[in-house]
Amino acid sequence: MPNLAYGSVSSGRENDAEVDNQETSLGASRDLLNNENDLDSRGEEWDEIRGEAKALDDNAMSGFLNESESKKLPQAIIIGVKKGGTRALLEFLRLHPDIRAVGAEPHFFDRNYDKGLEWYRELMPKSSDGQLTMEKTPSYYVTKEVPARIYTMSKDTKLIVVVRDPVTRAISDYTQTRSKKPDIPSFETLTFKNMSMGLIDTTWSAVQIGMYAKHLERWIQFFPMEQLLFVSGERLISDPAGEMARVQDFLGLRRVVTEKHFHFNPTKGFPCLKRPEGNSKPHCLGKTKGRTHPNIDPEVVQRLRDFYKPFNRKFYQMTGHDFGWD
Repeated sequence: MPNLAYGSVSSGRENDAEVDNQETSLGASRDLLNNENDLDSRGEEWDEIRGEAKALDDNAMSGFLNESESKKLPQAIIIGVKKGGTRALLEFLRLHPDIRAVGAEPHFFDRNYDKGLEWYRELMPKSSDGQLTMEKTPSYYVTKEVPARIYTMSKDTKLIVVVRDPVTRAISDYTQTRSKKPDIPSFETLTFKNMSMGLIDTTWSAVQIGMYAKHLERWIQFFPMEQLLFVSGERLISDPAGEMARVQDFLGLRRVVTEKHFHFNPTKGFPCLKRPEGNSKPHCLGKTKGRTHPNIDPEVVQRLRDFYKPFNRKFYQMTGHDFGWD
């Protein structure tokens, strides 16, 4: 596939036509940030843990299982994006009694597709007819083969994408990897194909993932927009109950998860979960969440903001929602 080379975007080039005229297929991703030892990016090794996971699942639900429960293929999938807030959304959703979700990332449609749908079904928790089965694998959104594969499984699948400011997302992506690989080059070095000319390197996955409009073009070839919900990663932090109301409505569920389930943690900088009727300590996401971002050269940040502006504007038009990143 062709590699796309974009220059830094000046104010005179910030228009939707530029985005429309770019090659529809993105170039192969130069993914320096995909740490294979990081569960956030690769999920569990399913073949090794299936037996243990099944035992844990069965034990957790032992008081509720009955003959009407079975493993089903997911009716809804969180398909993206990496470092957008997908783990938080999944944890919030798992509070709902009508949702059964896999904890780890199956990576079925991008890495394990050759193992077949029955292998995929076996990863799912047991559920009753009134419950919704879900999974989340953030890399689905940016993998070109995935839309057709999910459509082949079920054209009625509901798809959720958590998005955030693409510049902040790229820095968060870099921060995650630098915590595991301290010797990687600087963010500034990786951002540019040619720093003196200001050419942004769109083969670097940290940059490529944030070109949301380009990825969305592939999905709407298979699914109507009504089957995609775009969740604001920023609002998931500032107003988790509000975003969860939208998600539960989209999934056709009762609004069970509300403001009484959230407690804001000022140290972490994002909400933690609490049981509304109990006095137990709020449950926060793991220590790998809420890392402090490094200081990035402001000029580099501005060049990235200029680069993303036409993509953001196109994304706002396609989704009918202004996420306010510009």
